[in-house]
Amino acid sequence: MRYSRPTPMADLTRTRTITWADPADTSWRVPTEHGLDVLRRVVSGELPNSPMAQLMDLTLTEVAEGFAVFTATPAEFHYNPAGVAHGGFAATLLDSAMGCAVYATVQPGTHYTTVELKVNLMKAITEKTGVVRGIGRVLHRGRRTAVAEGRLEDAAGALLAHATTTCLIYTP
Repeated sequence: MRYSRPTPMADLTRTRTITWADPADTSWRVPTEHGLDVLRRVVSGELPNSPMAQLMDLTLTEVAEGFAVFTATPAEFHYNPAGVAHGGFAATLLDSAMGCAVYATVQPGTHYTTVELKVNLMKAITEKTGVVRGIGRVLHRGRRTAVAEGRLEDAAGALLAHATTTCLIYTP
């Protein structure tokens, strides 16, 4: 069975323009600065958000050693065909918060990367949800790996999603 659209595609089309800074503007600092210092510069606006943060409209708003918060406002461009924010929106917010929480613990010359990510989605997220906060906290920091947890909350603190991650810590 074939499905047809009730209205022409032109009536359904939206446009969104995205700009971002060259990621080399921040990545060159990694060998010389503590991860926490780099992230503090992003929060202050001295350094730009990452291209992924720009694409998804996420903002790093708080950072401390082993802790990071990203905020975002769900929008129509985050929606899946069911009319709610795609699970990848929550996963990206939480991966960003937890990853930056780990990054806020690394010494100069050290990198990190996510090797495992698990997300549990509790509630549907829509434009009506309003601003959401992805909060990442390091639970364990070893020499080669770190484990972190994340909470995605609405403005009232209601839990929308929960996640855990394992990150590899390495020297390139």
